[in-house]
Parts: sequence; structure tokens; C-alpha cells
Amino acid sequence: MTYYTLLQMFGLLVFAHVVADYPLQGEFLSRAKNRHAPVPDVPWYQALAAHGVIHGGAVGWITGSIVLAVLETLSHMLIDDLKCGHRISYNLDQALHVACKVLWLVLLSLMPGLP
Repeated sequence: MTYYTLLQMFGLLVFAHVVADYPLQGEFLSRAKNRHAPVPDVPWYQALAAHGVIHGGAVGWITGSIVLAVLETLSHMLIDDLKCGHRISYNLDQALHVACKVLWLVLLSLMPGLP
């Protein structure tokens, strides 16, 4: 994988993150995924998983890797749960999400056949 290809993919991953974290998340998922301030009659874990799967789907679509899609889903859920519990700040939350994108590209470049 060339440096240019990795750079293009990074740009797409960051773009997809912004789209998934803002317009695709919306007010409902933003509130419902928070176990510390639950929306009545909405299981927080379902909302958090739905949000994570949106992110994982974007990563899988861009990278072509189901493994990275699953890793993104799980890491996004963990990071957002930490933010919702006020264990990390909003800025750290966003920085960790971007760091994950870098890690996915490192893994992809080291293991180009990653399923």
C-alpha cells in the first residue's frame, strides 16, 4: 500500500468519522447511548451499539476489512462510554477516535490481507 493510498484512506476515515459522529448520530443516539443519564424505555447499550456499528460499518467499507470494522465498533463504544461517564474529556474522546484510525491503517499496512 502506497503512502498516498494510506493518506487518502486516512482522509476518508476522518471524514466518515465526522459524518457518523454528528449528522448520523443525531440527538436521539447522542442522549440514548449514555448509561449515566438513560432515556426512559431505551436500552442504552442498544443505542451505544448502534452508534458503534455505524462507525464500524464506515471503517469496514473504506478499508475492506471486517476485522477493522469490528475493532472500530468495539473501540468506539468503549471510548464513548468513557466520555459519557465523564472519565475522559470530549477532546480526548475525539483524539482517541482519530488515533484508532491511525492504528487501523498501521495494521492494514503491516497485514495487507487482513480480512
